[in-house]
Amino acid sequence: MSDILIVDDERDIRELIGDILEDEGFSVRLAANSEETMAAINAEPPGLLILDIWLKDSRMDGIDILKTVKRDNPDVPVVIISGHGNIEIAVAAIKQGAYDFIEKPFNIDQLLVVIRRAMETSRLRRENQALKRRETRAARMIGESAAFRTLMGQLDKVTKSNGRVMLTGPAGCGKEVAARYIHARSARAQAPFVTVNCAAIAPERMEEVLFGRETPERGVEPGLLEEAHGGVVYFDEVADMPPGTQSKILRVLVDQTFQRLGGADKVRVDLRVISSTNRDLEAEIAAGRFREELFHRLNVVPIAVPSLEERRDDIPLLAQHFIEEANATQGLPLRELSGEALALMQTMLWPGNVRQLRNLVERVLILGDGSGPIEARELPQEPQPRDGEGRVVLSGEVATLPLREAREAFEREYLLTQINRFGGNISRTANFVGMERSALHRKLKSLGVVTARSGRPAGADEEDDDAPAVSQAG
Repeated sequence: MSDILIVDDERDIRELIGDILEDEGFSVRLAANSEETMAAINAEPPGLLILDIWLKDSRMDGIDILKTVKRDNPDVPVVIISGHGNIEIAVAAIKQGAYDFIEKPFNIDQLLVVIRRAMETSRLRRENQALKRRETRAARMIGESAAFRTLMGQLDKVTKSNGRVMLTGPAGCGKEVAARYIHARSARAQAPFVTVNCAAIAPERMEEVLFGRETPERGVEPGLLEEAHGGVVYFDEVADMPPGTQSKILRVLVDQTFQRLGGADKVRVDLRVISSTNRDLEAEIAAGRFREELFHRLNVVPIAVPSLEERRDDIPLLAQHFIEEANATQGLPLRELSGEALALMQTMLWPGNVRQLRNLVERVLILGDGSGPIEARELPQEPQPRDGEGRVVLSGEVATLPLREAREAFEREYLLTQINRFGGNISRTANFVGMERSALHRKLKSLGVVTARSGRPAGADEEDDDAPAVSQAG
């Protein structure tokens, strides 16, 4: 997309401009009317369009072509050629999105200045899009756990389709990374990926941000939907979209068209929609806060993104990835995690999920006291209450129990923590706590610990080493 398309109904003028630009090293194409122009653009969008306003024997005049180009190829800069009596129309064209105008008869030096500036704008836009695409491709999915493999199987199935996807899961679990994974492996990978953060945009500005606006003072200002044309629009936390906007987005999904605020023309867009939420949308529908019809339009393929609690086996891989990423992007120390630190991380609570893990790793690297392995003492630990002499203060409930029952309560909690840490894998848990597998099964059975999957005592099935989690009976 680096050549210049010159459109003028006067053959001498378009050939003169073409010869001048070719002498300056530019590649050019020529068109005499709207049919030739649209055919050339559809074959390959140019890097710049030089467009005469008045075109004899043409189905569309220059303004109509301008509107069509800015609708379907908004990144192509358009320079208008205007006769002396058409200055007001040329100014109106600027407000419709034209880059600049040149008055006939034109000065060659002025023509070249405008064209070079417009081509530089075109080049910067292409580079910006390329950077965005590289960012999308760089979004990596990290993990090996059973829950992660299930997620990847679902994501891979939807990458080649154009179906709308609804990603659900708690905040920080990686829903946007999953959305970028879908986009990067789809047929739209070379097109934009535009995020609409529904929770961060003020409700009164939502429609302007999405649809853009047209004003006499500033002309056309495209919105996010136009930026996403041909690619993917990602509605992050879609439950926070204002009710009034929901009905308009529903219409966009049906017609693939909309009007800018203050505009009269319909804008056509080709979009794939991916949405995410950490809320129960069916409950939001029941409460009257979310349109049921929009839910069904967006929820064509529902995919649940697991929390970090559900994929504790992936914590070592994720932590190491974040260490390497922080080293590459911020120059932070490239450290390893000690076995004790990993063990502690796999037993910690992660209400903030993968985002919280990333932040913790970065904080440890910034505040760390060396370049050696990260030790458990460097990680935040929930403090246990202690008395003035440093002794652990027992909770009221445990302090009133006989020794045998208190010991059982501790063993139950300890083993539950370890088994959940290892994703319900009995063999790995037994190895860590230093027990034979059969002995651990018997201990779990005696403590009344059951698997979440079967609801039976953990010792009831000697071969069930991959239960997702365990809990206390009763």
